[in-house]
Amino acid sequence: MADAILDTLGSVLARWTMGGSAVSAAPASWRPVLGDGDGEAELRLLALSGQFLGALAVAEPSGDLQPLRDIPRLSLPAIDDALRPPLRRVLAQLRDARTRLHLLDFLGRRGWTVHPGDWMPGEADEVPDVYAPWQDWATSSGQASLTADLLSADTWDDYGPAARLSAFRTLRRRNPAIASALLAEKVEGAAADHRVRLTEVLSERLSDADAPVLDLLMRDRAPRVKALAASLSARLGRGEVSGEDSAELAGFFTVQTRGLLRRTRVIALQELKTSAQSNRRAALAESLPLATLAASLGMSMAELVAAWPVGQDRNADHLLAIMAARSAPDPIIVAVVDVLTANPDLYPHTLTPLLDRLTPDQRRQAAMRVVRTNTSFSATLPIAGGAGELDDLIRTPPGTALIDSLKAEGNRSAEQAVELMCLGLIASRAGAQQALDRLAASGLIASDPRLDMLRLNVALEDKGASR
Repeated sequence: MADAILDTLGSVLARWTMGGSAVSAAPASWRPVLGDGDGEAELRLLALSGQFLGALAVAEPSGDLQPLRDIPRLSLPAIDDALRPPLRRVLAQLRDARTRLHLLDFLGRRGWTVHPGDWMPGEADEVPDVYAPWQDWATSSGQASLTADLLSADTWDDYGPAARLSAFRTLRRRNPAIASALLAEKVEGAAADHRVRLTEVLSERLSDADAPVLDLLMRDRAPRVKALAASLSARLGRGEVSGEDSAELAGFFTVQTRGLLRRTRVIALQELKTSAQSNRRAALAESLPLATLAASLGMSMAELVAAWPVGQDRNADHLLAIMAARSAPDPIIVAVVDVLTANPDLYPHTLTPLLDRLTPDQRRQAAMRVVRTNTSFSATLPIAGGAGELDDLIRTPPGTALIDSLKAEGNRSAEQAVELMCLGLIASRAGAQQALDRLAASGLIASDPRLDMLRLNVALEDKGASR
């Protein structure tokens, strides 16, 4: 019976597709209830057709159905039901995957995760480790219930890619030597993008003991893996460097001495007269270790950083950050960040290459120094990350500029919404409440949807999750 009606509705749907009336093509058994008026009959036919197609015409699956496993339980609890509506609104407002990652980090620092009914990660999404079981469950790969303690050469293939990466990170923190040996044994069987992510994990607790696995990875067939391994090897002071390239890069700089009584060495930038010179300087800086440039100038890396002419050339500052991030040890990374953030005219993007080399506390300190200058909350968010927890932000220059913008009569822009979202992501709980109070005093109504992230920040209890 259902098949016969469906066949009859074929001509009805065809006439609607062409933009015409379909009452005359309706099934004979339906005509008495359609009525006489053309408009009313058309509406009734639409209602009956929709009810039939929605209730009885169900598409059959193309293959065998397999029940999914239960959604794995994460190590952190899902956000309380009362806070799920505002969190869903915040998720709907997010423009890109990077900001969503900051939101997930924000929740994780407070000790919570998203409810699976509100969001689930895709296979290619970058997510915090806590969501790895969901990521593997969503892609139906691996045993999401396995824990990091079980990762070994024998159980390597029992994990899905996301859970394996999370377990490998944990193993690297606990026992870097065992993690290095395990990677050397199993890395060749992994997909290229997974080999890249596994190689990135070696940056944590990097030591000379990792030299054998780095030598193996530098022979990898994927260029990104080879480049990462070479970068990590350079941080250990290993690798061959062309003397000609080193001398050429050093030729873009000169060391000068200033001061009469207290002689201080400073680095001066040679004037670039053509775009070809600029491109060549960038290419050399992106391929040579920072230690090589320092040695070519007769300085240590610490002396080079202290003498760097910060603020004179934005591109040169960015190249310093790139060279340091790729090849310098951790103390030099901190020194570079300190020097760069001391510049009140710093372009925040200059710090981007260095961020993955910083601890959460170091990122917060850098973000606080940057936000005190005339920048924006949206420029500060990538530096602080979702675990910023910064205080007194509404009293910074970006906070003052935001309030002035909101006070302007009839001024309602997308930029304001972005700034309020970013403010809510990087503020501490007390800082978010302080911002809400100041915004309310400036005339912003409490129900304004642009305040959802700030209100969520204030309402979300801090359970003290580990960083």
